[in-house]
Amino acid sequence: MAQFNFPQQTNFYKGKVRDVYSIADNLLVMVASNRISAFDVILPKPIPFKGQVLNQIAAYMLEATKDICPNWLITTPTPNSAIGKRCEPFRVEMVIRGNLTGHAWRTYSSGSRTLCGVMMPDGLKENDYFPTPIITPSTKAEVGHDEDISRADIIARGIVSEADYIVLEKYTHALFQRGKEMAAKQGLILVDTKYEFGKIGDTIYLMDEIHTPDSSRYFYADGYEARQAANERQKQLSKEFVREWLIANNFMGKEGQTVPEMNEEWISTISKRYIELYEKVIGEKFVPEALSDEETEKRITAALQKLNA
Repeated sequence: MAQFNFPQQTNFYKGKVRDVYSIADNLLVMVASNRISAFDVILPKPIPFKGQVLNQIAAYMLEATKDICPNWLITTPTPNSAIGKRCEPFRVEMVIRGNLTGHAWRTYSSGSRTLCGVMMPDGLKENDYFPTPIITPSTKAEVGHDEDISRADIIARGIVSEADYIVLEKYTHALFQRGKEMAAKQGLILVDTKYEFGKIGDTIYLMDEIHTPDSSRYFYADGYEARQAANERQKQLSKEFVREWLIANNFMGKEGQTVPEMNEEWISTISKRYIELYEKVIGEKFVPEALSDEETEKRITAALQKLNA
């Protein structure tokens, strides 16, 4: 994907999967590429339509939750791009968990009952529901991995004021509840997810993407109870299948390991799985739209000019 140059552009940041352009001092353009990352490594070949899938799920979810809290999104001029308000981000990610899965389970199974200062009850099995969803924040690291942090430490260290943090907690619980309700209609369980927030003046905004398979974990609701009772693995809807393929091919992002060859058949399989994710999460048919770099730049530029007119 080409690097664009937009009117009044002040900065450019290339993320693992998204390119972010700062426009003047008030707007951001996010272009979701077809790059795919796992174990903090960008895999060598792009996945057709992946950027469109993630961008359109995020836009759909932001539209469906805008009554809960303000969000950054203004418009989506192309299937894989979004223009929105530039916020001053809080340096924490609000991770919320409805089930004992992933990092929470690894912590729990090691014998600990505390995660990010939150007590987890005894007697739970992997993938069981928590009595109520728990918020387990992490710091947003400039380099390296994000780190767990407690509510008390966030406030004590002045990362977020107590007054703002109370609002972040309220929004996080309300967004997760809405996400779970939307997932249930699609026969899914929203297991855990993360939200990022920022501020413009005194107003807190929801930023970035929400409820996408890259930022969230979903289980299939059908058969969940039976699988739990039989101590079987839950059927997931996420990009976990890519990680599993890499592990099976001896790659976990460690030094000296080589990314396995991705043949055209496997790339096509990943693309189809992402499209399936879209259709299952949204409940609508996916309409692929491949634009040239020239057309993408033209449409985004036109949208920016309209916003700044």
